[in-house]
Amino acid sequence: MKKIFLILGFASLVLTLTSCERDITSLNEDPKHPSEVPSGVLFASAEQVLLDQLMTTNVNRNISRFFTQQWSQTTYIGESRYNMSSRPIPRNHYNYMMASSSAIINSPGVLSALRDAKKFLGTEGGTPDQKSNNLAMIELVNVYAWANLVDTYGDIPYFGALKATPENPGSAEIPYDDAKVIYLDLIKRIDAALAMINTTATGYSNDFIYKGDMTKWRKMGNSLKFRMAVTLSDVEPALAKTYAEAAFTNGLFTGPEDNFGLHTFPSGQFSNPVYQDVIQSGRNDFVPSDVLVNFMNTTVDPRRAAWFTTVGGAYIGGVYARQNPFSNYSHFTSAITGENAQGYLLDYTEILFLRAEAAQRGFNVGGTAPALYADAIMASMTEYGVSSTSATAYIAANPYNAANWKKSLGEQSWVAMFNKGFQAWNFTRRLDFPVFVNPTNSVVEAVPVRMRYSDQEYLLNATNVNAAATKIGGDKVSTKVFWDKF
Repeated sequence: MKKIFLILGFASLVLTLTSCERDITSLNEDPKHPSEVPSGVLFASAEQVLLDQLMTTNVNRNISRFFTQQWSQTTYIGESRYNMSSRPIPRNHYNYMMASSSAIINSPGVLSALRDAKKFLGTEGGTPDQKSNNLAMIELVNVYAWANLVDTYGDIPYFGALKATPENPGSAEIPYDDAKVIYLDLIKRIDAALAMINTTATGYSNDFIYKGDMTKWRKMGNSLKFRMAVTLSDVEPALAKTYAEAAFTNGLFTGPEDNFGLHTFPSGQFSNPVYQDVIQSGRNDFVPSDVLVNFMNTTVDPRRAAWFTTVGGAYIGGVYARQNPFSNYSHFTSAITGENAQGYLLDYTEILFLRAEAAQRGFNVGGTAPALYADAIMASMTEYGVSSTSATAYIAANPYNAANWKKSLGEQSWVAMFNKGFQAWNFTRRLDFPVFVNPTNSVVEAVPVRMRYSDQEYLLNATNVNAAATKIGGDKVSTKVFWDKF
């Protein structure tokens, strides 16, 4: 195979990875003569696309903020009405995350970049400890991406996926695997990755999240395992307890400095995706929703000033799933839409809410549910610069209700996960709060609790996707993923 070793600086890497849609089209210009790319470059590209896809507000690719009704649209409201077919949103998310199931479709995505990084790592130099650390980093990002796909679609192709390459395309027909089986395998992969980590050595220098700091990667792995363990609580309570307690013992995030993501996005092509979509685009397509703003007004939430502007001295959200003249409603502040604003995919605030839930379920995770609930809200307030005095007053006015703990944790985690679409969606589905109302002009049968399968799967992998749809009870947005029991 022809080998072309690319030495790319960060700026040129991002330029290579970015189009008008910030799409990775291919790292191999000629699919019949693929280049060999340094594994660290591929790993960095996977991080970049993962952050971009999960944070973007581009309505062609990610409408998770509408699944939790935290954002409203102004002029074009199809996505607020859950129209996901006019724009092939399930297809685009699937391809950005997993890549196509066959090399027939040229869409590398996160997981195929990691696949190739793992392949090329084996032929590269470096000390055994460094290579082991690099492999652990590849695996942990792999698990994060796979878990997102399961959380989004349910059963997916997993064990037989990503084997196709341009030089060996194979068959596009790949069986779907059971979502719970995949989840349990992913947790085993986390454990195996954690066992590879040597914190006396470093990982990839290309890593722009933790800069190869393996102590932070170890915390990320344990925190990801903890998230997945709590997610399993209603369907596998004993396993969930075992996994969560083990992850807690081995070390979760202990502060915002451990967060998985970027504390500050750089400027240029890899600036905050929300900035690119909301500000740089020059469009006025989004405002905060009345569903969220009305709730925060009722609870006198001090984060309103950090997130929203006022109209005549009041915080006013756009009516969900209706057209909303942009000038009539509150807008997002630079804390949300700034070019260099933060972007986290797993963070300390989320872990504290998960610990509160775990404690309520009887897991030994170093605290009581009421105390961890208060800590989680305080962490969210601190994250956005709210004073401890205001945060303390808010917590006192909105105390933990052990008799209706799912409501307490569901509503407060929903607010705290604002602008973290997929994280918020996981909390609201598992805890069943807040209770969302499907708008009267909705084009689907319910507020989505999963996304339908990619339309391309019905062309390329019809037998298997139809079998999967039958198995899960129908390829509908109202069909719950396996862990969403209630």
